[in-house]
Amino acid sequence: MQILDTLRLENPIWNSLRTDHAALALGDDHARRYPPEIGPLSGIPDQSPESYAKLQELAGTNPVVLFSIEPYRIPSGWRRVRGGELVQMVRTSPPADLGWINARTPVRRLTAEDAPAMVALAELTEPGPFRLRTIELGNFYGIFHGEALVAMSGKRMHLPGLVEVSGVCTHPDARGRGYAAQLMSLVIDEIEREGKIPILHAFADNPAVRLYERLGFRLRQRLELAVIKLEA
Repeated sequence: MQILDTLRLENPIWNSLRTDHAALALGDDHARRYPPEIGPLSGIPDQSPESYAKLQELAGTNPVVLFSIEPYRIPSGWRRVRGGELVQMVRTSPPADLGWINARTPVRRLTAEDAPAMVALAELTEPGPFRLRTIELGNFYGIFHGEALVAMSGKRMHLPGLVEVSGVCTHPDARGRGYAAQLMSLVIDEIEREGKIPILHAFADNPAVRLYERLGFRLRQRLELAVIKLEA
């Protein structure tokens, strides 16, 4: 397994867009973002006017999402749509007992044809921003009731030696059946078979943090989330 790169995790979106996801990145050394069809995640290397000027070019009329260990000093011309404290969690060793995970429910790898259903589930459950091309960031897996997608989990940011588990959500009518744990376990196993370390981000007050701890994730640090939009 890779050695944890603590420096890159202090500004994870920026470092994903300048390393393993550089081929997807829009922007330059002052600011980068994922294409809007993939999602609003964006990164800047610092709080300089040059960084915010380039981010302004990339943002367009829609919000962009930033998070970093460094507090954001949002300049005039921007409006903060949402903020909050995130926990960044890392799985460096598995727990002793994972026998409680129910792995009997049929699971299917999701494809681009499933993207509309994935977006609809994400919009209902709000696991984080999700768009029609988010599936391009890594393998996603889902559980269906009939033809309806009711739970999913997959991969989002990739950094050297690190892969983020993301898009974890379950339809309200299908909760309490262990679907999130089953899907996350599958994604975690896939990441670790590649010799990489699973990471994740969640709001600090998200009750699901307890599940993540049961799956072996541990708090590494707290980050600031900033969802910002250019003033009209």
